Amino acid sequence: MPRRLMIVAAFCCAAACARGGAPELTPPVIQAAAPAPEAASTSSASPSLPGAVTQAADASWSAEAAAANQPNGPGVAPAVARLPDEGLDLTAEALQLFRVAACGPSGDLPSRFDATVVSRHCAALSSAYEDYKKSWVNVAGPFIARLRPSELPTQVVYPFGGGDLVSALATFPEATEITTISLEPAGDVRLIEKLAPEHLARELAAHRAHLERLFEKAHSRTDNLEKEAQAELPGEVVFALAALVVHGYEPTGLRYFRLEPDGAIHYVTEADLAAQAHHPRALRSLFDNVELRFRAEADGSPGREGVLRHIAFNLDDEHLRADPALLAHLVAKGKVAAMTKAATHLLWTDHFGLVRGYLLEHADWMVSDSTGIPPRFTQPAGFTQDTYGKFDGPSPFGQPNGRDASDFKRLFESEPARELAFRYGYPDKDGHAHLIVTHR
Repeated sequence: MPRRLMIVAAFCCAAACARGGAPELTPPVIQAAAPAPEAASTSSASPSLPGAVTQAADASWSAEAAAANQPNGPGVAPAVARLPDEGLDLTAEALQLFRVAACGPSGDLPSRFDATVVSRHCAALSSAYEDYKKSWVNVAGPFIARLRPSELPTQVVYPFGGGDLVSALATFPEATEITTISLEPAGDVRLIEKLAPEHLARELAAHRAHLERLFEKAHSRTDNLEKEAQAELPGEVVFALAALVVHGYEPTGLRYFRLEPDGAIHYVTEADLAAQAHHPRALRSLFDNVELRFRAEADGSPGREGVLRHIAFNLDDEHLRADPALLAHLVAKGKVAAMTKAATHLLWTDHFGLVRGYLLEHADWMVSDSTGIPPRFTQPAGFTQDTYGKFDGPSPFGQPNGRDASDFKRLFESEPARELAFRYGYPDKDGHAHLIVTHR
């Protein structure tokens, strides 16, 4: 069955993805060998992932992937990534986009662009960056740091996260690898070289408005991101590059990739592009998943390097069973840290049991708003949930159900009152900020 993707919100997956698929963008990857197991019962924990993956895949795990499927904490398993010098290197184009659209301190300003237009854009965006750092990053970062255990895996998995590198770095500043997953494709960074000069001001204004709304809300709305998807420049990449500016990093590499059935990364090559040159839909799909490498400059010398991998995928059970490459990729990481927010309550539903089961098996520590994993799943799996802020009921995004809403309200009432001075994703139904830490 082909992978299906729907281009909607960057931070939050639209409620529609809980009801089915979307336009076909890529050819079939593998076929299921046998009927997949049913989704988790609403009264029990989610299905065991290794069994679910092997039943769904018409291929056995490679020896490397099987060896890597251990609770091995930090580090990249052999089946997860191949040599970083494989594939088409688009670092130069990323640096142009970093300079022009994200207003980074490095990268070239193409001579065909009006420097005044870029300067005005950057003055306004820099002001938004500073306001966001002052009101959210500098508040949320230190608060979460006090909660975060000292020994955590340095690999982070962020489902329903779009390219939200900015809050991922605030939540996990020591992460060496961050994987965000959502319906939105990354988009083609080469478009910066094709943008007509007369379209520059309009395009920068659209991206700036989107970033300003995102900074104001601390999560993105579906309608904003549908507009972003219509832009000429790749919105998800601009979003990630803006996060680098906010946190003081610079891009050091950008490549695109697809996942092999065993979860290994195949970097997109010139030959891949040539093979799809006359197939526009398939060609676009080669730019769905992006790997962005970045590094901070510390006192004039290179600092710590990190990597963001954004994967465009529908995380419902139907799609994960039809194409188990993503689960194989994630499971091969071993134990991870995790986060999610503004996820339209998808982890409450029967349709997302496999990704919920993955998190219950492989996440050591997870931070979320109430769209994280409900108590009826975490408690049987041996997790404890600590609450911060106030929760009187879920926000109306998606299709929250009464049982989980009541369970979360009772959880908050059973915990000591703990103040929260910032929003982490959605507020509750009455506008209260809240946060939940799920840990073993």
